[in-house]
Amino acid sequence: MTLDQVISYAIQTECSDVHITVGTNLAIRRYGVLTILGDCPPAAESKAMIYELLDEKQRAAVEAGEDLDVGAMRPDGTRIRVNVYHQRNNLAACIRILKQTIPSFEELGLPSVVKDLADLPRGLVLITGPTGSGKSTTLAAIVDYINKTRSRHVITIEDPIEYVYPHDQAMIHQREVGKDAKDFATALRSALREDPDVILVGEMRDYETISAAVAAAETGHLVLSTLHTTSAAQTVERILDACPLEGQAQMRSQLANVIRGVITQQLIPTLGGKGRTIATEIMVANLAISNLIRDNKAIQIPSLLQSGRREGMHSLNDDLIRLVQTDKISREEALKVTDDPSALEKLI
Repeated sequence: MTLDQVISYAIQTECSDVHITVGTNLAIRRYGVLTILGDCPPAAESKAMIYELLDEKQRAAVEAGEDLDVGAMRPDGTRIRVNVYHQRNNLAACIRILKQTIPSFEELGLPSVVKDLADLPRGLVLITGPTGSGKSTTLAAIVDYINKTRSRHVITIEDPIEYVYPHDQAMIHQREVGKDAKDFATALRSALREDPDVILVGEMRDYETISAAVAAAETGHLVLSTLHTTSAAQTVERILDACPLEGQAQMRSQLANVIRGVITQQLIPTLGGKGRTIATEIMVANLAISNLIRDNKAIQIPSLLQSGRREGMHSLNDDLIRLVQTDKISREEALKVTDDPSALEKLI
């Protein structure tokens, strides 16, 4: 079996991920469910498939014991993101298969308020959710929308580059950490001298990156980024927890001034198991929410989501109820992803 055959099969069966491990069976993830495939390929064949994804420098790095994140374009135009790592003294790789075309907000099932956030001239907009919840695709849809509708200079800082954007209305420069830039924080500071209108930061991983992203939003840019959090309140708390204790008060004030919205998302298997649909929680930072952040009362944000529906806000439970009542997902699947199962049970 060749790598092309494996990836072609994964694309045809609408899989999101392929796992290759030297010495054991291949596995695929389809609609969120992991499946171990039948026959175990020879170890040399699995290793050859992994090495086919790497250039000479990357192979040397792997042989020296390093883990790698790699973005690549297949000959058929499919873009993939690959993580190569070591386990039990053998190589393994996880291949994320990206969509060949960037979907629109409507195709993704995102609420219309996301378009309003994409139209903002400045501030910080965050896409959050667990691993595999489609954050990168939502970010790509926002950038693609800006590219098609506005004359802007967009700089992306990614690790690795996932979706590739041709110039349309916007001019887009994509920088890959490790190749075009040393790290996220360094690239962010450099971006401020490159006349950007919009800056995309693939992930806010540490305090240095968070601080640089907030500073970029303060200086009049629209900053887009992601975090691995499952609610708007948790997102605010995670940002503050990443700061040194002595800097948290200042960060609360800065964040209250620059945050414009948080889109939290989950992908949930649909009824019948033939796909997945998106459930979201939307926070739009109005004056009341900014005051809660400034006063260190982020725990009260969920109550304001309920009263902010006219501004496009809703909680995850609100969206889960909508999906259950319209027969998009089952009650059982909704209860698996909610942060507050007892409240969801009562609301249903």
